[in-house]
Amino acid sequence: MRLKRATDYVFDNSLLLIAGAVVGLSWANLAPHGYEWLRDLSFLTFRPQLQAEAAGHGVTLQYLVNDVLMAFFFALAGKEVWAAMLPGGALCERRRAALPVLCALGGMAGPALVFVAGGAFLGQLGEVGRGWAIPCATDIAFSYLIARLVFGKEHPATPFLLLLAIADDAFGLLIIALFYPQKQVTLSWLALSIAAVLMGLAMRRLKVKSFWWYLVFPGTLSWAGFELAGIHPALGFLPIIPTLPHARTGEAMLVWGTSPRTDALDAFESAWKRPVEVILGFFGLLNAGVALSAFSAVTGLVLVALLAGKPAGIALSALVGRRFLGLHLPRGVGIRELLVLGCAAGIGFTVAFFVATVAFAPGPLQDAAKMGALASCLAALVAVVAAKLLGVRRAA
Repeated sequence: MRLKRATDYVFDNSLLLIAGAVVGLSWANLAPHGYEWLRDLSFLTFRPQLQAEAAGHGVTLQYLVNDVLMAFFFALAGKEVWAAMLPGGALCERRRAALPVLCALGGMAGPALVFVAGGAFLGQLGEVGRGWAIPCATDIAFSYLIARLVFGKEHPATPFLLLLAIADDAFGLLIIALFYPQKQVTLSWLALSIAAVLMGLAMRRLKVKSFWWYLVFPGTLSWAGFELAGIHPALGFLPIIPTLPHARTGEAMLVWGTSPRTDALDAFESAWKRPVEVILGFFGLLNAGVALSAFSAVTGLVLVALLAGKPAGIALSALVGRRFLGLHLPRGVGIRELLVLGCAAGIGFTVAFFVATVAFAPGPLQDAAKMGALASCLAALVAVVAAKLLGVRRAA
């Protein structure tokens, strides 16, 4: 029951996003004017920003999804990272977490270097260089599902990939915050987010147990701080996640059992994981609407960086960790398993797609990058084929 629930959650999480992306892609090519009307549907005549240059901007449906509702998706990703770092969590022990974290870094550096080198080789680095972080992402849900299908439920490579993907999520969130501001960064506004953290800590000290109070008050304040500071507001809930009360060992969400949780940290995820699946469906619908003719060099760069750079970066970083740092792979995981695992991690999809929307302005370059993020789903097929060719056996 425990593993069935985990697989069902991952499958549903991926399925709605894929469905939304397919509908958006089809709609944009069959009826582009209707698709643009939906995406640009405006609710208000101004955006909630105080900067003068924002005056007159509308709160469109795309803005509502990308900048407001996606905050819940990134909050769940942040919750997963925080839970793994708590006592008893998968990343709380330095020796156990060291190699997956190192592999996550290698799995981000490899694709970034391939992307930059490819852009320089084509003489387009100045044009496409800003997209270097697009292939760094690993879609934790989709990659975990493929690992389960390729390796089986008992294979040690599956939890290793999960740890790697959790660390990848943490670094990915940091990259978005540092390298992809929405506008000119005004750090003074982050005082609101600091105040939100202090408010959350005070609420926890006062034994406020419902996560709703944390979302409504410090959460909203922190989101506003990010929006006004010029940092992507979809990351706005992250600072308050560690302030939510917790009372357990920090198990990863994808391997939960069926027993109910009572603390605010887990109650938050329990309440929002299904709505977030719907949010991801709308995210795919409103952002995947690119013309099929959008393929260009940047599409190939994103795809090659993910399909080749990920497995190479993960395998090389593991070899460095073993040879020079004295770190050890789990028993039953060797270089062949690492390469297959790296292929599964090459599915960028959700986060890669999101980074494409913030790396480039709307237009042909962004559309081409989105195509590459969508096409990274081919990594699932590559992982299956690589497992067959390398003789990696599926555990029972």
